[in-house]
Amino acid sequence: MAATIRDVAHRAGVSPSTVSRVLNNKGVISDETAQRIQKAMQELHYVPNDFARSFATGSAHTIAIVIDVENTEAYSNNFFNDTVFGIETTAHKNDYNLLITNGAEAFGGIDSVERLVLGKKIDGVIIPESIANEPFLKRLNEQKFPCVILGRHEHTENEISWVDINNMQAGSLAVRHLFQKGYRKIALITNGDKELFNKDRVIGYCRELQDCELPFDQGMIIHQISSIDECKRKVVELLKSENPPDAVICSNDLLALGAMRAAKALGSDVPNEFGIVCFDNTTITEVMEPSISSLDVNTYELGVQAADILINQIENPTSSLRQILLSTRMIERRSTQREQGGCPYESASG
Repeated sequence: MAATIRDVAHRAGVSPSTVSRVLNNKGVISDETAQRIQKAMQELHYVPNDFARSFATGSAHTIAIVIDVENTEAYSNNFFNDTVFGIETTAHKNDYNLLITNGAEAFGGIDSVERLVLGKKIDGVIIPESIANEPFLKRLNEQKFPCVILGRHEHTENEISWVDINNMQAGSLAVRHLFQKGYRKIALITNGDKELFNKDRVIGYCRELQDCELPFDQGMIIHQISSIDECKRKVVELLKSENPPDAVICSNDLLALGAMRAAKALGSDVPNEFGIVCFDNTTITEVMEPSISSLDVNTYELGVQAADILINQIENPTSSLRQILLSTRMIERRSTQREQGGCPYESASG
């Protein structure tokens, strides 16, 4: 039979209420008594009853992250998995459980999340910027319910904490790297034009073109390219044009693969005649031939920071809101290493 709080109290020579205060970190208990209780729990293999503890403390000791399972591109990838791993690791370290809940419209949408909030089944929530709707954020704000947005959140009347990648910096770094390698006509291919992160990357790209005194050509920015084959066709079209680019920046590794196939189909040498850079440093970029220079993002740290901010809000309700941009860095690989030389690379694979 599993040990009870009374068994622990008897072994430690204290009252059950004293054990409860130690478990819930309430009241003043001497270090000697707390250590005696901890030792008794270890000897008896006592596991606290989370339901009873949440009833006593008013805390579920659970945080939630909302996903939209209908958006498979956004959630079935290493970027998201690493972020969730960072959230889970930080939650566990702080004695919180992590609940992953579905915010897809087909499953009740954001209303299903609100039921968790109103039912006091979670203490705080992390919401991707893409599904953070204003009415829900307003209700959370009115209730002073702890919430953190994954992604920079703009154009809202609600005071909110968020954590994001510095995508303007990433767009700028990509252009700067190619410029330093001798490329002068740089195209940008994105997988969307509505998302804030894509808009920020375009801003960074345009600013760095200006800083490097490179020509801006609206025709060199291509949006809404979602597949390898689609990207291959578009890059072939660009390379066959009267004024072709000598390098391209792609939104992700799959688009970079499409660009690579286009160059090979036309006999363009990568990297000597055509350079390729992509965002989101993944294993695919390392194993391509040639390997692809990439903007590296610490997505694990993204999750850690989001969970840290959320748990701090839960445990310190008067704490200030925080809004964090995480820096990126360029990982140079073969796709931009021209034979005529250039800046030595920071690190490379392949």
